Amino acid sequence: MMKDIVFAKPEFFYLFALLPVMLLWHWKVLRSKRNSLIISTTVPFEKYKRTTRQNFGWMPLFLRMLAVSALIVALARPQSSSKGQNVTTEGISIVLAMDISSSMLAEDLKPNRIEAAKKVALEFIDGRPNDLIGLVIFSGESFTQCPITSDHAVLKNMMSQIKSGLLEDGTALGEGLATAISRIKDSKSKSRVIVLMTDGVSNAGAISPVTAGEIAKTFGIRVYSIGVGTMGTAPYPFRGPFGIEYQNVPVQIDEAVLKQISSQTDARYFRATSTNKLKAIYAEIDKMEKTKTEVTEFRRHSEEYFPWALLAGAFLVAELLLRYTMLKSLP
Repeated sequence: MMKDIVFAKPEFFYLFALLPVMLLWHWKVLRSKRNSLIISTTVPFEKYKRTTRQNFGWMPLFLRMLAVSALIVALARPQSSSKGQNVTTEGISIVLAMDISSSMLAEDLKPNRIEAAKKVALEFIDGRPNDLIGLVIFSGESFTQCPITSDHAVLKNMMSQIKSGLLEDGTALGEGLATAISRIKDSKSKSRVIVLMTDGVSNAGAISPVTAGEIAKTFGIRVYSIGVGTMGTAPYPFRGPFGIEYQNVPVQIDEAVLKQISSQTDARYFRATSTNKLKAIYAEIDKMEKTKTEVTEFRRHSEEYFPWALLAGAFLVAELLLRYTMLKSLP
């Protein structure tokens, strides 16, 4: 919160012009009361010492001018102005549904598809501190790796443990999407989003991808789908008699189904042919699904003239005490 001092009646500051008038008036009055004496020599007065009253004779005028100055400030009505903001943040619920089938070990994305996907997803999580985010993995079956949570440290730790081979191999695309839906459908967030990423064609599971997409539409959940893999073929590692060998395998992604799912849930389909392209896709999703932030500015004014009026009174009382006590004999 910021505090500033403002004045409701700044025109009273013109009264400061009275201070030089007071000085001039005092000088004229003091001069008119002086008497002159002609002497032949000042030798008898060389050892004369000024009294305390003479040394501090200027104090009443000084205190009077301070009293007038404080009174002028009080008349200008100083006010403390408090300015601040009320920030209301409304996060989004997001579930990342990631394919971890063996085909995700292909190295057309570096170092391979699954590691590239993890790295980019972690950056995406870091950029959404106000959102509830969960993680579902799937291959031949699906599994909730982390329910939606605001504890992103736990989520990122669970993300780092993902590797191919944790589940039965295959591509149960419908099962993966259905599990993600079950994890997000009861969220109270106004916006619910699933990011579905796969590199293959659905060949396992009891639920078809299209059916799962229709369920997502029913619950008002947007499904952004990402097809991972280059066009044509991709180098895939396998263990041969002489160690790890590579074989180019065809890249087959059921783009028609993914486009249909995203279209019917009012979202979009993307194709990630490289790690940089995958980063750009996540960045685009990040822009489209913004966290709602409401900022309300407020300003409060408090009157601060009383301390100045009190100060003016104190200076005036001090002047009167000096003038009618220890400095009484002075003009």
